[in-house]
Amino acid sequence: MQGIAAYKRLHSLALLVIILDQISKILIERTLPYGSFYPPHCIEVIPGFFNLVHVGNTGAAWSLFSGYPKALAFIGLLALVFLFVFRNSLQLKLPQSQWAFGLITGGIIGNLIDRFRLGHVTDFLDFHINDWYWPSFNVADSAITIGVGLYILFSFLQPNESPKASN
Repeated sequence: MQGIAAYKRLHSLALLVIILDQISKILIERTLPYGSFYPPHCIEVIPGFFNLVHVGNTGAAWSLFSGYPKALAFIGLLALVFLFVFRNSLQLKLPQSQWAFGLITGGIIGNLIDRFRLGHVTDFLDFHINDWYWPSFNVADSAITIGVGLYILFSFLQPNESPKASN
């Protein structure tokens, strides 16, 4: 396969992630007022464990580097350029790499759309046990995390290429 067709799995999965991410965020934005985190302002899906909330994150994972949305947007764009430039080294023509990087690419773009559209990333999935809260996240964050995990897993499952012994 040549050109863009060689990466159809990656592009299709990235597009699916972007669509699911943006639709879910728009639904949350239309349903809950911004800043809805604690009951009764959030939607309790499983009381004491899982809520739908509407919060903004100007930082990266776990709100690291909060307050630097432009720098984080630049890093996201840089990551996309990195994936394009090093696509051969990352073996992006392999199906398993396309699954992993389709998720990663879609997640990066989904969060970039938020950064440019809102100045922050909309997070809405809130898991907690009583008063211990995991940082809220979204579909794009989930896709990035799963994609990185798959890439690491696939890197361990690759057969080792050993040079043939010369006689």
